Order: sequence, then C-alpha cells, then structure tokens
Amino acid sequence: MGVKGLQYFMEKCCPETCVMVDFREMARQHVNSHQQGSSTPLPTLVVDGMACLRHWYSCQAWVYGGQWKEYMHCLKEFVGAFMTAGIRLVFFFDGVVEEEKRAEWINRRLKVNEEVARVFHYLKYHGQQPGRELFCLPSGLATFSRFALKSLGQETWCSVREADYEIASFALRHNCMGILGQDTDFIIYDSVPYLSVAQLRLDTMTTVLFSTDKLCHALQLQKSELPLLACLLGNDVVPEQRMQRLRSDALTAYRRKYPQSPPQGEKIYAVADFISSNKLSREGAHGVSCLPLTDREVLEKGVQYYLLPGQQPLWDISDTCPRSPVCLMKSYLSPDILQAAKEKHMRAECFMVYNVLYDGVVECSNTLEDREDAELTPQAIVYQSCRERIYGILLPANPDSSGRAPTVREWFVFPGNPLKDPKVVSPLPLNHSDLKRLWFGKNSETKCLRISTFLAIFELDEFSVEHDRLDGSLMAVLCLVTHITMQEGHLSLEDIDAYLSQAICVRYKSYTELLHTRVSHVEPRAVQLGSLFVRGLTHLVAANSACGCPFPMEQLMPWNTFDGLLFHSKYLLAHSGRPQEELLEGNASWVSLFRFLRELVLGICSRRGQTIQSRPRITHPGKHVDHSEQWRERGAPSGQHGPSPQHYRPQTRSPAGQHGPSPQHYTPQTRSPSGQHFPSQHYRPQTRSPSGQHGPPPQHYRPQSRGPRAQAHEHNRPRSTHSNRRRYHLAPSFYCRWQNPHPDFP
Repeated sequence: MGVKGLQYFMEKCCPETCVMVDFREMARQHVNSHQQGSSTPLPTLVVDGMACLRHWYSCQAWVYGGQWKEYMHCLKEFVGAFMTAGIRLVFFFDGVVEEEKRAEWINRRLKVNEEVARVFHYLKYHGQQPGRELFCLPSGLATFSRFALKSLGQETWCSVREADYEIASFALRHNCMGILGQDTDFIIYDSVPYLSVAQLRLDTMTTVLFSTDKLCHALQLQKSELPLLACLLGNDVVPEQRMQRLRSDALTAYRRKYPQSPPQGEKIYAVADFISSNKLSREGAHGVSCLPLTDREVLEKGVQYYLLPGQQPLWDISDTCPRSPVCLMKSYLSPDILQAAKEKHMRAECFMVYNVLYDGVVECSNTLEDREDAELTPQAIVYQSCRERIYGILLPANPDSSGRAPTVREWFVFPGNPLKDPKVVSPLPLNHSDLKRLWFGKNSETKCLRISTFLAIFELDEFSVEHDRLDGSLMAVLCLVTHITMQEGHLSLEDIDAYLSQAICVRYKSYTELLHTRVSHVEPRAVQLGSLFVRGLTHLVAANSACGCPFPMEQLMPWNTFDGLLFHSKYLLAHSGRPQEELLEGNASWVSLFRFLRELVLGICSRRGQTIQSRPRITHPGKHVDHSEQWRERGAPSGQHGPSPQHYRPQTRSPAGQHGPSPQHYTPQTRSPSGQHFPSQHYRPQTRSPSGQHGPPPQHYRPQSRGPRAQAHEHNRPRSTHSNRRRYHLAPSFYCRWQNPHPDFP
C-alpha cells in the first residue's frame, strides 16, 4: 500500500528519516503548542483502522475463524494504553473502494488467494496451524472491528471516499498530534506527523515517526513536490508500470551524473533528481505539461489525489477540486433515505446499506476457503439469495423515468472467480412495507414488521414465534445455522451439532477460559466452515441494517456467538461420535437448549423437504496443537477450566443410549394442528405455555455457567478460578425467555 518502495527506502537507505518517539512526550509537546485558554482538549491521534488490523489481532490462533473474545481484550488493551497516556483516539475505516483503485484491489485479492491456497496446503500435510509467515486475517475482521471500537466508547468513522484522504484531511482540520498507520501515502500528504503502527510498543508507548522534513532534506525536494515523486514511483492511483519508461530514463541520467553513487536506493534518488532538474517556478509555470511525460493526464490525476482542501500544487493543475461521491441510485430513492444511509454509514452504525444505495457496488474480500474442496459451496454463493432480498428491501423493483431498473454489482472473492467483471445482481422484492416505515417508524407494529422482514430475508418466517423466547444472539445463531444448512447441501448432523454446541458454550466462557481450548489437530473442512459462519454474521448485520435494526447490533457480533478454536474442538468431537452431553460439557441446561435449537433447525429443513443425514468424517490427526503455553505468557491462568475433550467421559447413559451419536438420518416429527412441530424422542419439554405451545425447555430458569458442583467433583474437574466467576441460582418463574446468565461474558 502507498508509494512503491518508499517505506524500504526510508528505513534502509535513509534511516535518519525514521525517528523514535514517545507518545506521552509528543502529547505533552502538542498540548503546550496548542494552548487555548484554561481548557485544553486532549491531544488527538487519528488511527487508520485498516492498517492496524494485523497489529490488533495478536491472538495466537487465527486459522479457525477468529478468537473474538480474545480480540476484544486486545482492543481494550490498545485503547486503555492511550487513555492512560492522556491521548484521545479517533478511528477511521475504509467504507468504499474507489473505482480508480479497483485494479489494485483486484490484484491484491488475487495475490491473497494464492496465500490462502498455501494455508490449506499446509493444513492438509501438517494437520496444524501454519506459522505467522502464512498468517491471514480472520474473515470479517475489518467490519466487526468498527462495531467493537464503538462498543468500547471510541469515536469511529467509516469513509465515503478513499480513507487515506479523509484521515489526512480530518487530522489537518482538527490539529491532531499525528496519524497512526502503515501507509506511506501519509508521508506525501501535507498533513500531520505519520507514526508507524508496525513499530508500536504499548509497554513503552513508543514508535517510529517518519519525518517528511528529513525526507525532503535528503532528496532536496520541497513538500509540494512529494505528490509528483509518489506518482512517478507508482502508487494505488498511478500503476508502477505506467511510469517505468520515465524512471528508466531518469535512472540512466542519474548514473551518468553520479557514477560513484551506491546502487541502494538510487531509483528514488534518480526520480527526485529528475524532479529537481525539471523544477518550474510558480511564475509563468505551465503545469506538468512542460515536463517530458507521455501520461500527463494520469500524472495530474495522481497529483490531485494528494491535495487536501485548500491546498494547491506547485505545478498548475486544471481541476484541483476534490471529487465528491456520486449517488448513482438518486433517481430511485428519496433524499431523506439517502441522507440517513450516509449518516449511519459514516458513524459506522450499519453495513452494506450505503454501498448499495449510493453506487450499487458491494465487495467482499478473501475468505479462508479451500479451492480444492469441490464439496463445500463458497460463502459468496451460500449467501447470494439473502443478499438479493436485502437489495430488494433497499431498492425499488420498478424502473426509473428512463426505464432502467436498479441492479447491484458484486465483487466477491472466492475460488474460481477471476474477478474480470463484477456479477450483476437484480434485487429480489419482498412483500413488506416501504423503507421509510422500516427506518423511521416508531410504533409497536413497525417493530414487528422489522422482525418479520429480517426473517423473510433468510426465508425463516416460521421463527417469528421463537423471537419472543430467545434473545438476539441465539436468534442470530438459529437463523444463520438454518440458512447455512438449507443452502449448503453437504452439511451433516455433526456439522450442525458443532455449530450449535459451540454457540451455546461460548456464551458462558471468558476469553481466559477460551485460551485453554485444545484441539488434537486442524481439520481443513472445519476451517472453511468456521469462516463460513463468520461471513454469515456479516450478512446478518447487513440484513439488520436494511430492516431498521430489529436487533441491537451488539447481539449479532462474533464475540457473542463464535469462537474459532472452540468451534474446531466441537467439530472434532461431533465427528468422532461423542455424545451430546460431552459436546455441551456435561451441563444439563446447555444440553436442553442445544436439543431445542437442534429440533428447530431440523424441523425447518424437514418441512422444506431436506433430509439432513449423519456423516461422521474420519479425521487425520497431526501433531498435537497446544497454544496454552504461549497464551499463558499473555496472562492466562494456568489452571484448566473444564475438562479437555480427550479426558471427559459422561458417567451415565440412558437405557436407549439416546445421548450417543446422532441417528443416521433425521425423521420428521409429528406436528400439532397449529403447525408447531413436537420435540423428538430425544427430548421432552418440562413445561408448556397456557396456549399449549412448547417453549425452550428450561424456560423458567437461567442456565448455569457450569454443571452442578457435585458433578464437577465427580469428573475431577477443577472449579473455575476466574476472577469474575459467580454463582447462579434458579430464576423466578416470570422469566419466559432465554437470558444470558453471565453478563460479563455474553
């Protein structure tokens, strides 16, 4: 990202441009130089969120789909360190991909595809997670990081144009102390100091400042000439190969001029010398057209990219006004809808909606998917139908005055897609109320309409009754697992059991407890299923955004619904034929909830004519994967929380052995006259509502975070030593829906 070769040049060839700084001292100096009477605001650091993702995700486990509770802890540590230093943080994330950068975006995505292929090759031959050299960010990390930071009370923005431009502009306009990122474009912008997140050390609050002044001194250039340097070297706007001929000529001339110059860094020195040799004064300048360049139009466009509001280039450029986003769907929508979509997008309160309503372009980056696996369907196709319905809610079905019907162009990365052209998708209309009512209505009927519209996106209208009985996180899991099961034709009962048991167990575990989750080996198929689930969560967030947020966004976040390593452990257990009690760690209330959700998922599939079979897969163990030693260094307690899968054995069995491996196929159950399906023979609800409808089995009490105390001693399980451990008691009978008994770890 940024200017080609400039980072390396400054670090290796011109190290005096890299200055070690202390954030606390920088903040003190910034406050002293910006005194405003008696009340001085906190010094502000603007953070390029996209550039920080790799730094933030320091979790040891990454291939399984994401360790989201641990990731939240990492973000809290990051924010807390700067708060302690008296520094205010403002975060920016990319909200769009500008068409000028589409080619570069595609090239990077195709390159990452090859990296993903190497990850799966390693998994198949070694059976364990690769080293950090093959590290890939978990799916959806950028999307969920916005919501995570907002939940931590941080000011977070999503860009409506190139994020680098908005970051530099915001920092300059608000007199910020610096920009934290990893993009050399910030050296070129005439804004505020650029600080490296790659060199950041939170323990000492130090990092490297890339000095623009020292760079200009070394290259004998003015600051206003740096944009031209960036374009001639190549950046995201001007492809590197576009200026290859000019750079070659400049390098030849430079070597004749300085025959004794060292080869290291001479390309940048040569381009800088070329700029100096063709320098023009402001008086009588005729712009870049005076330079011997063949691609003048491209070069002018690239220089303009770096001009912040109110700034002028050294060379005259015909049009220096920054390009504002153009709304291509303006003829289909009312102004108040468009304004609301833009405001929510900028405040990072929604996902996908703005992109659909403004330019009709949606993109999705790489996902951990095995291109050699011909059985599992890519996530882009699994969720295609729900995206079409989301578009149908946001866009009208009727054409505009010119006779053109709205369409959406999708750039989704998946194996086999060469990304030559976008997929053009037509919205699929739903028979629900208009968008204004969904977004702006406030009565109780509108709230019900939002729920029914949300369920209709996933074709799960039957779950409207369950909404009153399950909290939002469980509803999210129920909708998502059911949708995946119906769309992915090769899912087995074991896969469903792994999804559901993980989603239940993760609700009651802290991030420190999850650090001790162990797996015997890594199964490539489970890796892809984990990423498939997390990508599904982003579609739930998009559907929630389109429907006026019937669920609080926090309930749809992965740290409330998913842990990659925990899912992997449940997957291996389920496909090893372990009983349900073992999947649910011996907790009776968890088992009851699991069976209830399982019946709902399988009941829907049965009524749709889809039979889900048991297909346990023989896995091939590799070297034992134990991340606990490295995790303990990060402060995790050394005691084991709960039994390891390989050591736990249930002590009792029913006469029929019903808690053992699932039957070979699912048999549909009889249904009541009202259409509600009865529980299977594996589970009998203890209570019924006055109307006769069955509710969640443990309907009148909160599930405990662990099994009974006596049971823990029976299995020689040490009790949790976590500082936030609490006891839980039976809730009063008026609790009529599932609630989270562990508020610290939702």
